[in-house]
Amino acid sequence: MNNSNQSKLAASFEFRFSNFDFRAPMISSRWIGKRKPYWDRLGLIIEKTGRRGLSVLTYSELSELGLLYRQIAADLASVREDPLSRPWAEYLNQLLARAHNLIYMGRRAHAWYILDFYRREFPRVFRRTWKYTALAFMLFIAGAIAGFLATLGDPALQRFFLGPQMSASIDRREMWTHSVLTIKPLASSAIMTNNMTVSFTMFAAGILGGLGTVYLLAMNGVVMGVIGAACWQAGMSVQLWSFVAPHGILELPAVFIAGGGGLLLARGLLFPGELPRRESVNFYGGQGVRLALGIIPLLLVAGVLEGFFSPSSLPVAAKFACSAAAGGLLFLYLRSGRGVEPSRVESRESRVEQPESLESKVE
Repeated sequence: MNNSNQSKLAASFEFRFSNFDFRAPMISSRWIGKRKPYWDRLGLIIEKTGRRGLSVLTYSELSELGLLYRQIAADLASVREDPLSRPWAEYLNQLLARAHNLIYMGRRAHAWYILDFYRREFPRVFRRTWKYTALAFMLFIAGAIAGFLATLGDPALQRFFLGPQMSASIDRREMWTHSVLTIKPLASSAIMTNNMTVSFTMFAAGILGGLGTVYLLAMNGVVMGVIGAACWQAGMSVQLWSFVAPHGILELPAVFIAGGGGLLLARGLLFPGELPRRESVNFYGGQGVRLALGIIPLLLVAGVLEGFFSPSSLPVAAKFACSAAAGGLLFLYLRSGRGVEPSRVESRESRVEQPESLESKVE
């Protein structure tokens, strides 16, 4: 082999080894085998509590629960460092989430806890589960596109979905929202009630394997598409969207989040993974409940805007400016609460109590 080929081979060999990360720890099966009994033990304690909570545990079991929670939090931090151990990381994450819910479920709902939920917990849960909200959004958009195109092809669908009174108003090139202006407080209250009913129904329908949630999302999208097509054909698009924009920028995301909660509930029912089905429903359904509760302020504000601001005679530019401001605030809110989560703090603190050194997992 000549010097030129040797140099190329050496350079290639050096490049391959320079791109290999020797620092990445590898979780051995021996370490998993040593730690698995502790994970199973925590699972048994959680299952023992059932629906009665911590009251069924003895003093020693309560102490063991706290110790196992801290130690397994450290195990999770270690497992996360190994890309090949992702299934174990997901398993431990679910196990710790169940333990966390059990430990803190008995706390009294002080006002500061409610404020902390809306200030930190809800945005965090939304960010952890945003893919389900995105799926709900796509289902709604698919229904809206289908309704829009179907109405363009067959205008009779307008009267079928919207009814004769609303269709007649559109035929006269008039918005059907004028009646709201005459009974603003009553209309705003009715709108809030209706929005909450629709959103909570959309979440609860997830218990039907997700079929109810999917149907409601798609049909609400179809109705929106039909209205959009009817107003577009009547030359009322600006009137329609200037009415929808101020409150819709909050109301529609709230509906999508509620739909995402319903899809989470369905995921826990249909795809329990390593968890028992009941525990899976509790875990994913618990996240869905947090999402459903978290949108209540959004629906309240949207109801006020829809009852007082959206149908007003203010300039179109002012309505779209209000929509942009509300959307920007919502975006910043959902990105808030990025402080250090309790589980991660406990994970770092528990390294001192971990019986096995981190090096023992690498062989």
